[in-house]
Amino acid sequence: MKKQAQHIVPPAERANLDLDSGKYLVMWQGPNHPGITGNMSLRLVIEGDTVVDCETHVGYLHRGFEKLMERRLWMQNFPLVCRIAVPEPDFNEYCYAAALEELAGIQIPDKAVWLRTLSLEMIRLASFLMWIGGQAGAFGHGTIGQWTVTMRDYVLDLFEELTGGRIYHMFIIPGGVRGDVPPGFLKHVLETMDIIQKNLDDVELVMFHNVVYKMRAQGLGYIPPDWIDHYGITGPNARAAGVTRDLRKDLGYLAYPRLDFQPITGTVSDAYERSRLRLAEMYQSIDLIRQIVANMPSDGPFREKLPNPLYWKIPAGETYVAAECTRGEYGFYVVSDGSDKPRRVAVRGPSYTHAVSVMERLVRGVNIADVAGLMVSLHTYPPEVER
Repeated sequence: MKKQAQHIVPPAERANLDLDSGKYLVMWQGPNHPGITGNMSLRLVIEGDTVVDCETHVGYLHRGFEKLMERRLWMQNFPLVCRIAVPEPDFNEYCYAAALEELAGIQIPDKAVWLRTLSLEMIRLASFLMWIGGQAGAFGHGTIGQWTVTMRDYVLDLFEELTGGRIYHMFIIPGGVRGDVPPGFLKHVLETMDIIQKNLDDVELVMFHNVVYKMRAQGLGYIPPDWIDHYGITGPNARAAGVTRDLRKDLGYLAYPRLDFQPITGTVSDAYERSRLRLAEMYQSIDLIRQIVANMPSDGPFREKLPNPLYWKIPAGETYVAAECTRGEYGFYVVSDGSDKPRRVAVRGPSYTHAVSVMERLVRGVNIADVAGLMVSLHTYPPEVER
């Protein structure tokens, strides 16, 4: 395994850097929009070509969702929550809807359980496909990005067929889902999974057997196992270090207890192992989607009847609902005071920890050319930080 550079500045020594000495260069990476590395900004202190200090700066994208939600009716927040994690908005839909259902005592039909599970696994796959193209591109391998963006578009085609929208779906609503599957849709899902699986075989061959990618990614951004609980690291970043945590298994929500799968883990959480693990989870999502299609009820209601949304008041109470998104634990803490609007909404996105606390520490000692690759390997979405 390639060793990281040892020129690391511990947090306590950051204030001792004499930036006027001429020894260091202060430069900014971002903000410019393309992808994870451009939606936020890093203030880097460079010595030669090695990063010795980093401060993250956010606020350049969608922000302020939590306070905006307190000023809107319960149902009016559904077009809003999707923007918190644009590449996988359905997790916001699910967590928010499930929180309202728990507070209001609503039980959703079984057909809605399966349709929600299908929606979450489809967007999970689409998000991973977007991510892996960015990971390869950060190391100069643009071909992979061309392939995987195309495959992601195939998944978005399915969402357009199911919901009418490609990016924001507003499909998961309190009481169930907005509609049933159109004729022929499940067949299209299986056909698309066959195409994507075949293309993923090519991605694995071209990307993970590339000696340049291996040399640059192995040993980059190593996360020790004892950081996992200390920093609250979740998802593939934690599982790559050997931690067997997956909320789909641990919480057993929706139809996941009825599906056959086990959490995938690694041994060394560096940029290479994290990318290998996410590739394996893409294959796993394809398998889960096939299982969901095979078990999807052919008939039955897909939504419970709700009160008039303009006058709907949720009983007073509080709850926290979490799900396993592509990046780890994603949760909504919702408080109701019995009125027609939320009293408080707090979103727990994994990006806050991974993109700020962990990134600032991991990047010290890294070559400037590998900063983008490290940042993408943590798989973060800046709007979650700015929420």
